[in-house]
Amino acid sequence: MVGLSEADVRMCAGFPTATADAGGSQIWTYQRTVQRGNLNVVIPTLAVGAVPTVGGSLNVDPGGYCNTQIRMVGGRVAEVAYAGDNNTQNHRNALCVSTVDGCVAYARQRHQVRTGVISR
Repeated sequence: MVGLSEADVRMCAGFPTATADAGGSQIWTYQRTVQRGNLNVVIPTLAVGAVPTVGGSLNVDPGGYCNTQIRMVGGRVAEVAYAGDNNTQNHRNALCVSTVDGCVAYARQRHQVRTGVISR
């Protein structure tokens, strides 16, 4: 994504959820909340004679959220960072990658069109 113009980012990621001035640059934030299906296992309460009460629940793969933050300097992407509860059990920053993946695919397609690799 580094090097994409502001217009390119708006085309591939949409308009930012929030923006902030940062001393000669701007930070664009794209917020994403994911409500994933989860598994909630409840262990019944069990008390047997002198044995203490045992019970509880287990929540597997709850939802999360991601803030993809893009620093714009001179009208172009200079830096990308992630914030939030965006990890999954198997992947770091997994809830954030869709924004970047969409823009990388967009940039590749535009490059192929400009270089004549594919035609419109």
